[in-house]
Amino acid sequence: MSKFVKGMDLSTLLEMERCGAKYFDQGKEMDILDIMKSYDVDTIRLRLWNDPKSETGEPYGAGNNDLAETLAIGKRVSDAGFGVLLNFHYSDFWADPGKQFKPKAWASYGVEELEKAVYDFTKESLTAVLDAGVNVTMIQVGNELSNGLLWPEGKMPNYDNIAKFVSAGIRACREIKADIPLMIHLDNGGKNELYRDWFDHYVERGEDFDYIGLSYYPFWHGSLQSLEDNMNDIAVRYGKELIVAEVSMGYTMEDYKSYEKLEDSERKGYATRQELVDKIEYPMTVQGQVDFTKDFLNRVAHVADDKGCGFFWWEPAWIPVSGSGWATPASLKYMNDPGPCGNEWANQALFDYKGNALPTLEVIRDFKK
Repeated sequence: MSKFVKGMDLSTLLEMERCGAKYFDQGKEMDILDIMKSYDVDTIRLRLWNDPKSETGEPYGAGNNDLAETLAIGKRVSDAGFGVLLNFHYSDFWADPGKQFKPKAWASYGVEELEKAVYDFTKESLTAVLDAGVNVTMIQVGNELSNGLLWPEGKMPNYDNIAKFVSAGIRACREIKADIPLMIHLDNGGKNELYRDWFDHYVERGEDFDYIGLSYYPFWHGSLQSLEDNMNDIAVRYGKELIVAEVSMGYTMEDYKSYEKLEDSERKGYATRQELVDKIEYPMTVQGQVDFTKDFLNRVAHVADDKGCGFFWWEPAWIPVSGSGWATPASLKYMNDPGPCGNEWANQALFDYKGNALPTLEVIRDFKK
């Protein structure tokens, strides 16, 4: 069995620093990576978008994670001694169950052209990343693929095309460096019927892979028991190692308007609405985040057949600073989304609004499987 990964998604790292974010541990200002290293984090997850800017060059925001940005972060975290999970979205911006838009350059492509484009983009990008010395220890082929990818050709329930596109990415990775483990990632980690349906169809059609990745957000994805039950079932059913590729839990319901310095019409607001908060098993407090994390880690570490192999906390350092939000006007146009564009994640971080490390990091540091 693989080691138990303690991972963080820091895809907005450079954007946050450009916007003036500062981080502190026990009152001392420190580099974010030094803080992560001191809390036993070993792997950094980095997303890769194809072309996150408009035709006239306006950035889409949320880290602007094109190849150049991902290379820059990847080299820095590799130099600091971390492994890297490289996360291909195959879109110019966010890819998730609600949006899997083709990159602008692929907009007119049909199935065969898309299959080739995925293969070529994956091969070229991975080659560049490895040639730059980035320590890629895992690759994620697609992001939250519950409803497919590269819509409309790869939209559920078109299992044949979904498998073609994902398999093209897998083949490219295997050709470049066959020993890097590969993950296929869905959302809604508490929904067993989703995982059974998706992977039953994919396994019949697609290339082999190593990890099943799950997202688990307690305000969207059910109880911790439902996550545990699903992981236990799919561990036995598919024999793959499991990793929670995205997880978070809020630590406060305090507003952060004064930190963003945005008008109300420009603010995205909290990551959780009250009707969602009411469903969570632990309170949205500092202690609640600590208690949730202890419970969560214990369940992941005890998955059937020893298949629970770790987690990645999603954007733990995305504190509220002026200039960093989940989108920009240019990206809203690409997604045909009404917005607004502010930070919707700050109360889910592992640092408070002023950048002070929260006690949950101690839970992560001290956890042993």
